[in-house]
Amino acid sequence: MTEQTVTAPDLGDLLAQAPSNWGKWGPDDEVGSLNYLGPEQAVAAAALVRSGKVFTLQRLIGDPKGDPVWPGRSPAVRTQIMDEASWDGAEAPQFPGGLHYADDKIDAFLQGSTQYDALGHVWFDGKLWNGYDARTTVGGMDVASVEPIAQRGVVGRGVLLDMARFRGKEHLDTAETFDHTDLEACAAAQGVELRPRDVLLIRTNYLQLFFELGDAFYEGFCEPGLQYSPELVQWFADNEIPNLVTDTIANEVTTDQNNGVALTLHCALMRNLGVVFTEITDLEALAADCAADGVYEFMYTAAPLKIAQGSGAPVNPVVVK
Repeated sequence: MTEQTVTAPDLGDLLAQAPSNWGKWGPDDEVGSLNYLGPEQAVAAAALVRSGKVFTLQRLIGDPKGDPVWPGRSPAVRTQIMDEASWDGAEAPQFPGGLHYADDKIDAFLQGSTQYDALGHVWFDGKLWNGYDARTTVGGMDVASVEPIAQRGVVGRGVLLDMARFRGKEHLDTAETFDHTDLEACAAAQGVELRPRDVLLIRTNYLQLFFELGDAFYEGFCEPGLQYSPELVQWFADNEIPNLVTDTIANEVTTDQNNGVALTLHCALMRNLGVVFTEITDLEALAADCAADGVYEFMYTAAPLKIAQGSGAPVNPVVVK
């Protein structure tokens, strides 16, 4: 049988009839569906705090076991600038009282660790979120950067959907997919109700393979995750989902096996609906606790670093149960 080459459709054609939130919050909006999270949602989320248990979701930067990053990006490099050896020479700085100190710096992709994407991070047909011209990204993001998200912060009811445990696996497989009906089934199995304006946290534990395989992890790279369908996108729109948080590098199946398109949901959800993406989170301690006490809802809080014109920024989300 002759192998056939599948030609991926243009995103403009694929998403021609997809729902859009452009203009919903005015022509100058830069935070998109985070507008769904207001004081009412923050107060309701705070009411979910019962045990006072705190979980931080950032993966370690500079992990001795390696930092998972998108192919083509390099892991962060921390460089020591000052330490005790800096005071060994005669030219060492002198401070009254004899103070010594340590100092270091980091060289990193802004999306090279646990991070928030700016809404203008991806686009097609020359238009970003809310219809902004893609030329506004030249030399730095003039609009729809990560800064407005960072200035605003995120507080809401978070729900963990442990897809790996739901499917009886230690981790999901390469290119394994699921959709909104699977999310609903997972929630039902966990005994938690999905509600409009929830922050969705999805666990695949796929990055375990990065730590097991090393560089071989990137061979045939295709992460598991949500797979595009018109119905799934409409589900996100109808449920007014503000923030999608996952433990994978790119939050969705990397290449859709149905149509050959890469990262369709970045465009259908982020660019069109303004759903904010959070990636490369560490959900393992939280997931273990949820499995132990059966509580899968909690207060989710996050604020990425305030970086002017940034297409993304590191973040250490905090969950309180």
